[in-house]
Amino acid sequence: MTAVAHISFGLLPKVTLFGDRTPAKAGCFLRRRRSSSLVVLAMSTSSNSGVPIMVNSCSGNMGKAVIKAADSAGLQILPLSFGSEEESGHVIEVCGRSIEIHGPSTREAALASTYNEHPNMIVVDYTIPGAVNDNAETYCKVGVPFVIGTTGGDRDRLYKTVEDSKNYAVISPQMGKQVVAFLDAMETMAERSPGAFSGYKLQVMESHQAGKLDVSGTAKAVISCFQKLGVSFDMNDVQLIRDPNQQVEMVGVPEEYLSGHAFHMYHLTSPDETVSFEFQHNVCGRSIYAEGTVDAIIFLSKKVMLKAEKRIYNMIDVLREGNMR
Repeated sequence: MTAVAHISFGLLPKVTLFGDRTPAKAGCFLRRRRSSSLVVLAMSTSSNSGVPIMVNSCSGNMGKAVIKAADSAGLQILPLSFGSEEESGHVIEVCGRSIEIHGPSTREAALASTYNEHPNMIVVDYTIPGAVNDNAETYCKVGVPFVIGTTGGDRDRLYKTVEDSKNYAVISPQMGKQVVAFLDAMETMAERSPGAFSGYKLQVMESHQAGKLDVSGTAKAVISCFQKLGVSFDMNDVQLIRDPNQQVEMVGVPEEYLSGHAFHMYHLTSPDETVSFEFQHNVCGRSIYAEGTVDAIIFLSKKVMLKAEKRIYNMIDVLREGNMR
């Protein structure tokens, strides 16, 4: 008899895509679009209400989602944003607000000026992998603490940049609080039961919008946990589903979420193929990431005000603080 354990975090029934097993319809899984989005916040010293924020590349999907979540949380949207040189000087309308765009040639000066006016500012970064390190170096040069959810870039260089500058930052490839809680559980299992899945075969499949070219940071983090549990797996073997037709017909992603979804499944099989485990999480939309981002901002602003000794945090630190909205 074959034993199967299935753990699913989703909206609809699970999907099976590995081996010769028949696919089933499933809920969609959210992943933020790779549009360039930055968010800068200035923190009130008395409360979170009315905190002024600056959203860079604010016309991006995550930028819009963060503006909406921040507005709902009572934060104030500043009429200033960063964009391309071609966009510099333009005024755009986002969520009912007029925002002026500043290009690369004035970006650092604009950030420094805003920081002088709001000395408790926080930057939130959802950009492209190639911009991660240059952006972080700018934040650290100016001295502005930041929250970054962008995947990719040179992560060792990113951490070194923050450490050398003694800046404050929340660095996390995943801002969805509930998904982060799952990652925390995986980390705990890996720490407490190293080698528990030695000899098991791992298959990983993840579906994201067509514009996301790399393996998600969330998948990399989960795979790292399985490796600590004794599983041998090459990151290049992750099955990436990016074709919209496959996402609808094979994965079961609702068409309205093709431009913003993430579907992750991790399938483990014992050496003799008599036991299997599946870990799955599904989310549709971007609100889960935007809400988690606001929590991370509030968390980091408090650490800065308290002049905490620790400078670099992740979303697990945010969750363990226990002050979720």
